[in-house]
Amino acid sequence: MDAARLKQRAAIVSVAYNVTLTIVKVVAAALTGSVSLLSEAVHSATDVVASTIALISVRAAAAPPDEDHPWGHGKIESLAGFGESILLLGIVGYIVVESVQRLFGRTQVANLEIGLAVIAASALSSFFVARYVQGVGERTESLALRSNGQHLMVDFWTSIGVLAALVVTQVTGWTQADPIFALLYAAFIAYGAWGMVREAYDQLIDRVLPEDEMKRIDTILCESPGVISYHRLRARHSGSVHYIDLHVVVPCEWTLIQAHDLADNLEKRIESELAPAQVVIHVDPFDATKTT
Repeated sequence: MDAARLKQRAAIVSVAYNVTLTIVKVVAAALTGSVSLLSEAVHSATDVVASTIALISVRAAAAPPDEDHPWGHGKIESLAGFGESILLLGIVGYIVVESVQRLFGRTQVANLEIGLAVIAASALSSFFVARYVQGVGERTESLALRSNGQHLMVDFWTSIGVLAALVVTQVTGWTQADPIFALLYAAFIAYGAWGMVREAYDQLIDRVLPEDEMKRIDTILCESPGVISYHRLRARHSGSVHYIDLHVVVPCEWTLIQAHDLADNLEKRIESELAPAQVVIHVDPFDATKTT
């Protein structure tokens, strides 16, 4: 299955799962009165929106380059990842306000058995769906899917926390455990969301590739016979594709065919090492009178 279809299928799975989970959590939160479970329900509702954004973005980003967008549409995914992360930060604000109100007010929690069953099932299912979506995101280098997979993995860990909070409430009768956990939950979400904001922002402003990937490019160039030096290396990431261009310096006595073959081979090797990638190499003849 090609990368575009794989990404679309993962996005569809994520949307269907989040819709089902949100409905179940909303009902459970209404029956129990738990603020931590309510926070989970709100977060899952946000995931429905995020999953839909991911589905739309991977489809749009898969469109081939056209006259108006010669570099393709990959940044749609980066923009979607940025939007999802901002959405998460908004949810953090809601959870904090609701938790503080419950913490200093009267808290009534009931029907805990229902809440425990729902949150246990949520934790188990979230783990497996998150691993699937994140795995596809890593293989296809889709920021939108990786962001969405992170949302689902957050669901797993926070479901474990909610489960612990409800167990403490049921066993000890200490109702403050519920809003206290919700505040910890908000801090956890904020930390992950901020990381995704920074990554998406870096892609949108064409930040250079990570150091390890730049070193891989340097190694390929330095190991290639005939390459005297290179300069004007520019490398960025857009959607799931690396875009790289540079100049290589070759012996001045080489023929045009030799220089072309070297550049062609280097382009193919770098594209293979950093796939998916598009590489353009310009060839300069060596000039001893100039510093290259």
